[in-house]
Amino acid sequence: MGDTTLNVEVDELDFIIVGAGLSGIGIAATLQRERPGTRFVMLEARDAIGGTWDLFKYPGIRSDSDLYTFAYDFKPWTDKRAIAPASAILSYLRETVAEYDLAPTIRYNHKVIRAVWTSEDGCWEVTAQHGEETVLLRTKWLFCASGYYNYDAGYSPEFPGAASFNGQIIHPQAWPDDLQYAGKRVVVIGSGATAVTLVPAMAPLAGHVTMLQRTPSYILPVPGGDPIANGLRRVLGPKRGHAIARQKNVAQARGIFNVSQRHPSIVRKAIRKLTESKLPKGYPVDAHFNPPYNPWDQRLCLVPDGDLFTAISEGSASIVTDRIKTFTADGLLLESGEELPADIVVTATGLDLLALGGMDLVIDGEPLVLTEAVAFKGMLMSGAPNFAFAIGYTNISWTLKVGLVAEHLVRILDYMDVHGYDVVAPELPGGEFATRPLMDFDAGYVQRAIDRLPRQGADAPWVMPQDYRKDTKLLRHGPVTDPQLHYRRVPVKVAP
Repeated sequence: MGDTTLNVEVDELDFIIVGAGLSGIGIAATLQRERPGTRFVMLEARDAIGGTWDLFKYPGIRSDSDLYTFAYDFKPWTDKRAIAPASAILSYLRETVAEYDLAPTIRYNHKVIRAVWTSEDGCWEVTAQHGEETVLLRTKWLFCASGYYNYDAGYSPEFPGAASFNGQIIHPQAWPDDLQYAGKRVVVIGSGATAVTLVPAMAPLAGHVTMLQRTPSYILPVPGGDPIANGLRRVLGPKRGHAIARQKNVAQARGIFNVSQRHPSIVRKAIRKLTESKLPKGYPVDAHFNPPYNPWDQRLCLVPDGDLFTAISEGSASIVTDRIKTFTADGLLLESGEELPADIVVTATGLDLLALGGMDLVIDGEPLVLTEAVAFKGMLMSGAPNFAFAIGYTNISWTLKVGLVAEHLVRILDYMDVHGYDVVAPELPGGEFATRPLMDFDAGYVQRAIDRLPRQGADAPWVMPQDYRKDTKLLRHGPVTDPQLHYRRVPVKVAP
């Protein structure tokens, strides 16, 4: 560790935003638009913007939500593709940075390690690693938009016999730029969004691609484009067309989710019938597309224009539902006794969740224990003054929640300005306070990290509802005051 650089003025910055991905750029653009003059920087651990959309390089990387809801409400999505590749999403983010003059606010290769709050001064001192240098900055507010998973490595379970395999084992999060898979036998382990994206993307070039799943997922074919949205944009213009398409798609997604919760058997049958119609006659649908859980207990996987089903129908891809007994020199031996030959094995086995990008929070000399902290309105956190975070939805587009958080944050800041407040912090009520996991979701990557994440309560405002309508009412239209949200002023220091 080398020299230490310290920003001189305590109040030089109003905001530090940790992360320059989709969430961080959205928050920054909102501050730039709604509160001009706000002094802020984005501290980005990597050397580029975009987060997920710049990090992942595997074939076919794309959104798993429609871009009319995944994009920002203030910047229309104008691409004809509703399910878009990473390159298009990155272009959209770069346009946003340019349109809102955010480039001067981004500091690359600044990994935030620690943030220390001092109540006496009413500010955060943030420590970031910048190469060999440790950088210290002070700010009134800290916003964590660092994503929810470890960018350095994905989740890779230990597979028996993996060391004996003569081929390549690759995790999608660390995809080699020079991987040659033309004509090769590829096995993709997994059944989530990454797996169902990789298989049809690799199938045209590979010798054959097998998706090896332990448990099936619900896979829903959707149009790659949205004719209604494209028509609305042509007739009404980009801004109005985007707004209406966004409302339409939110209503559609919420409708599917709500029906799935209330009438799971009906939705299960509908998905099965649709799946069957996309596959060759006699295909064993129940063996490979019949999950043991209800729709939306885990996220539905979308496949644009049914590309996965097309690859299966053409014979360039297949699905095997089984468990791995061991790797062999030439592939995989399954518990059923079947052997899968492979030249390349891709472990699409999920993410490793990492709260707050791995940074430590210290409040007045005491470390904040994340597992004891409770989310307030899904954006603030007990025990952490002037601190906000962005965690999106698991049952609809992630960014919808981030947009509402940005709106509510601006309203809080405006309220503080009007009343002369410097600090705001939610405080848990006295007595017994029941909590539950922050993310009520059965996906493996969530369940593996339950004991490392903050919590939520049983009742509003201490809950994290996976409901865009409820959050709209709470964050866009609800008050910024609450008996358990405490505003205060920092006393002016008088020189002796």
